[in-house]
Amino acid sequence: MMHSDQTTRLLQALGRGDGDAASDLYPLVYEHLRHLAGAAFSRQPLAHTLQPTALVNELFVKLTEGQGVAWEGRAHFLAVAAKAMRQILVDHARGKARQKRGGEALRCTLSTADARLEGPDPDLLDLDNAVRELALLDPRQAEIVTLRFFGGLTVDEVGQALAISRSTVEAEWRMARAWLRRRLDPES
Repeated sequence: MMHSDQTTRLLQALGRGDGDAASDLYPLVYEHLRHLAGAAFSRQPLAHTLQPTALVNELFVKLTEGQGVAWEGRAHFLAVAAKAMRQILVDHARGKARQKRGGEALRCTLSTADARLEGPDPDLLDLDNAVRELALLDPRQAEIVTLRFFGGLTVDEVGQALAISRSTVEAEWRMARAWLRRRLDPES
């Protein structure tokens, strides 16, 4: 469990260049990031070569290597973590697709407790392309998809990260899922 006040203080120290802050922050955020990675991997094939622990380690390095980030707190950290996790997974999928020269790409599912698309599970690269297209039409909806799907944030956490109401998040999330469903499965 991430302790909000202590996490915020360490994030701010990290942003100011305090090298010790990262080592103090890691144990506070590791379990939460591991949970998010585990959720992301529950939607991946069993033969996936990138493992949740490796994803968390790569993610943490990516998040803490940039000195001078003005971290606003836990919600901001989780929002950035969601985007970074998406990028790491997509980069990994692209690398695997290149290795296989167009072979079977990684599959993912959008079925979480309150987030699902009916129909077949989309390819991770197809999903990423669809989210990029959605961002051109509605950047906030694309952001919500990234935070909910790749970051595993709750509706309340997304609202906090984007400074919008719970009802707005829920409405935008419904619209984004419907758009993605149509985009990823035109026969639906």
